[in-house]
Amino acid sequence: MARLEAQDRRLLRILQGNGRISNQELAEAAGMSASACWRRVRALEEAGVIRRYAALVDTQKAGMDFHAIVHVSLTRHDHGHVDTFIDEVTGRPEVLDCFATTGEADYHLRVVCDDLAAYNAFLEGFLFRLPGIANVRTNLVLKDIKQETGIGL
Repeated sequence: MARLEAQDRRLLRILQGNGRISNQELAEAAGMSASACWRRVRALEEAGVIRRYAALVDTQKAGMDFHAIVHVSLTRHDHGHVDTFIDEVTGRPEVLDCFATTGEADYHLRVVCDDLAAYNAFLEGFLFRLPGIANVRTNLVLKDIKQETGIGL
């Protein structure tokens, strides 16, 4: 799928706001037939534009009160250390996002845990034990100002 057409963008905007909308409701909201809507959504899924559907959970209401941005630097960029770090981090449920970045740290993680004790267990039992970790710096999230999952289309 080379470029998104206006109709694809309209469908994606609607689905980002409500992933549980029925095909019929989606088609009506987008101003198209149900069969054409289904085909376009299916094409977006097959092309990987729509990666998956998910429920957005309020972390505090789910009892997960610890939220941090963790900056990780590796000792050197040995392929083995990088591959191990990426493989291990992607398998951890506490890590919601992981970004490889330029700047002072090599990776930035968004981590959510039940509490400070759970975060310490994550650090000491997991992150500090990974090979090649040079530095870990934690910034606590005091308040969510804006947290979006949808992209501007």
